[in-house]
Amino acid sequence: MKQFFKFFLAVVLGGLVTFGIVIFFIFVFIAGMAAVAGSGDDNVKIKENTVLVLNIDGPVVERTSNDPFAEAISAMQNIPGAIGLNVILKDIRKAKRDKNIAGIYIEPGMVDAGFATLEEIRNALIDFKESGKFIISFAPVYSQRAYYLASVADSIYLNPSGLLEFKGLYAQRVFYRGTLEKLGVDMQVVKHGKFKSAVEPFIRDNMSEPARLQTETYINSIWGHLLGKISEQRGISRDSLMKLADEMVMFRDQESLVDAGLIDGLKYKDEVISDLKKLTGRNDDEDVRSVSVKKYSKVYVRSGKKGFAKDKIALIYAEGEIDGVSRDGIDSKELSKTIRKARRDSSIKAIVLRVNSPGGSALGSEIIWREVKLAKEVKPVVVSMGDLAASGGYYISCAADKIIAQPVTLTGSIGIFGLIPNTQGLMKKIGLSFDGVKTNKFADMPSTVRPFTQDEKQLMQAYIEMGYKTFITRCADGRNTTPGKIDEIGQGRVWSGENAVSINLVDTLGNISDAIEMAKNMAKLDNYRIVELPKIPDPFEQFIKDLTGDVKMTIGKHILGEDYKLLRTVESLKNGYQIQARLPFDMSVN
Repeated sequence: MKQFFKFFLAVVLGGLVTFGIVIFFIFVFIAGMAAVAGSGDDNVKIKENTVLVLNIDGPVVERTSNDPFAEAISAMQNIPGAIGLNVILKDIRKAKRDKNIAGIYIEPGMVDAGFATLEEIRNALIDFKESGKFIISFAPVYSQRAYYLASVADSIYLNPSGLLEFKGLYAQRVFYRGTLEKLGVDMQVVKHGKFKSAVEPFIRDNMSEPARLQTETYINSIWGHLLGKISEQRGISRDSLMKLADEMVMFRDQESLVDAGLIDGLKYKDEVISDLKKLTGRNDDEDVRSVSVKKYSKVYVRSGKKGFAKDKIALIYAEGEIDGVSRDGIDSKELSKTIRKARRDSSIKAIVLRVNSPGGSALGSEIIWREVKLAKEVKPVVVSMGDLAASGGYYISCAADKIIAQPVTLTGSIGIFGLIPNTQGLMKKIGLSFDGVKTNKFADMPSTVRPFTQDEKQLMQAYIEMGYKTFITRCADGRNTTPGKIDEIGQGRVWSGENAVSINLVDTLGNISDAIEMAKNMAKLDNYRIVELPKIPDPFEQFIKDLTGDVKMTIGKHILGEDYKLLRTVESLKNGYQIQARLPFDMSVN
């Protein structure tokens, strides 16, 4: 009876705790919905000479979802929420043809976005300038990424005591070998590809020569592209820009930034606002008419197209790790279903697959590849690459009719690896031992509490080799070449989009809009509309997903910021598929 009451009380206590957690998240959900409702205005009216304010303080993702939990967490912590690239691009295109929008005011902040994402926004702003409308940028601090975005502006202003970062790119990796040795953990690695350096942090304490070579190649390609584009817009030679980067202008007199031509002036925000008033015909005692990207997204502006288009182009998003543990990543089952439905939908005449992924599960990549291949057999499929489309991200892209990337996209990394820890040393340190019986030779494989036997190593390596052969065959079929040719540029090597064009991994360089235009031409469409897939869940459905999904990761993303990516990948490697087709995951380029 005593034991019964003990279990009974435990069940009751567990129920109360669960109830409390549910009530807490319901409260957060309601608070988030209230915040969203309070900040929104379904009847946004744009008056003459309004300025579109492009304030990018938070992370830029491929597209935003109606996620009240995420918005509530952001509101409670007073940190900017994510903004969708799709929203930004639509607003800039819309502002170009909106007679009530006089110009764009950029506050790039400490923008959290990859270079390919910034390239998309930057190119849209360059296109906007064809309307003859102005673009003004101001910030108290410009990060290097923020400055690259702002460099398209007609005028760039900096606070007189502000900072501008312009120093070149630096790629850094974190190595865990020493820590693992102290813990008594030995990472058992099987891989194919001398450049497949995703495993190096676990088995080395520095970069291998192949890893260093590939990194030097792609960061020099990216930096060269950035210099060329800044030179084009600011009228400063590339040699002069290189000299300025070497001088570390961030810590020099701000007037020197004006003299060098990096910026147009040193002004306080009130002075910039006065300039905007003059540009929009407002009096000194009047406010500048302005609208945020979020509010402007609700404004309808005629596109010039006639009638309701029956034919559609599906823009399918594939963002994040493939079959990782985070709900933010790519679920191979769900993405395959989305592509399959688009293939079977007769009103969808072409597919643009937007890939922004470092890869992940090799099996998940194969599952998605199959659906892309089947879709290609019945309608045009064009891939548009974002910041990353590497390893598994390239695997799911290679079957498309055409592949378009940004010059600064990271792609390739054609190779796979397996990573299984041997914790025997750690177990001994904490006094644990293991023993058991088995019916067959490999019944306990793979084990994480003992090292591989020689036979097991051979089996794993043979499996990896088989997987790599499949990978390069898929790529060869998709790119109309031979597995041998793919192997020469594969071996896990990472390439920039600019490099990838010259080796036939990518067809051409361009934006999402270029991919859509290509798909339209291939499908011989005149009048069409874009449908974005998969469909974004409604707020309540998203809330239920947050409750039943990985809440730890959701909270971690908002609390840890950039460091969240490391947590997410470690969780994915720990709990996901053991055979991975993945980019060197903790490489950061700043």
